[in-house]
Amino acid sequence: MSSTTDKIKGLANEAIGNVKQGIGSATGNEKLQAEGKAQELKGEAQKTVGDAKDGVKNAAQSAADAVKKI
Repeated sequence: MSSTTDKIKGLANEAIGNVKQGIGSATGNEKLQAEGKAQELKGEAQKTVGDAKDGVKNAAQSAADAVKKI
């Protein structure tokens, strides 16, 4: 997956997780709240993976640019 895809999926999972938590809270459904929290955390992890991929890509590009200058 590309870094952008990871970030988009991460944002979607966070949003869905937040909605589940809200519904679980409103209805007193602890299982739904827990599922929502787990999905939110999954989304945060996906966004972090996307950010890490961007960092690696940028570092590789910087290294390639430095080699070209030699």
